[in-house]
Amino acid sequence: MTPLMPKWQSYVATTTSPMFTPEQCKLIINAGHKQKPEQAKVGGGKDGRSDTKKRITTISWIPFKKMPEMYKVIENQLSIVNLNHFGFDGVRLTEPAQFTEYPKGGFYDWHMDLNPFGASGEHPIRKISMTCLLSDPSEFKGGDLAFDDNKSKITLQQGQAVFFASFMKHRVEPVKKGVRRSLVMWFGGPPFK
Repeated sequence: MTPLMPKWQSYVATTTSPMFTPEQCKLIINAGHKQKPEQAKVGGGKDGRSDTKKRITTISWIPFKKMPEMYKVIENQLSIVNLNHFGFDGVRLTEPAQFTEYPKGGFYDWHMDLNPFGASGEHPIRKISMTCLLSDPSEFKGGDLAFDDNKSKITLQQGQAVFFASFMKHRVEPVKKGVRRSLVMWFGGPPFK
């Protein structure tokens, strides 16, 4: 007998309203700019490499101690979303937030958010990913977050977030104008059963 997924369970959940105000988004952007920027890589871990055919974006990492209130808001929202949509065991905050900037022409081709540990079965395994839009949508064109499962595109308001199962194939489409700024996070736990 094959177990069925509960009718309430889903793998993509968008917050019904923004988690952060425009002023809070600016504070997060400023915090991201204060950290050392780096060209984003593909492949993750020590084996990560630059590949401009797959990804063009600049990233930095916001330490937990730099924005504790931001992390509290995100952890609270994670608990609600996991309870109401995913139902994954043992999910918790396991990695610092990644501040991302996609300039004109910036993108990230199809990928899954599997971490190097999860790939080899070690703890914690990434289970839920989150993208929170920090930019005002009027500041850029393009840069849509798209999922491969049903070709859906997610349109977010400033400060609004989408949570999704880390094993879902997704991409950020090329930015056509302006700069798209977002906060990306992953939440992990024990292996799926």
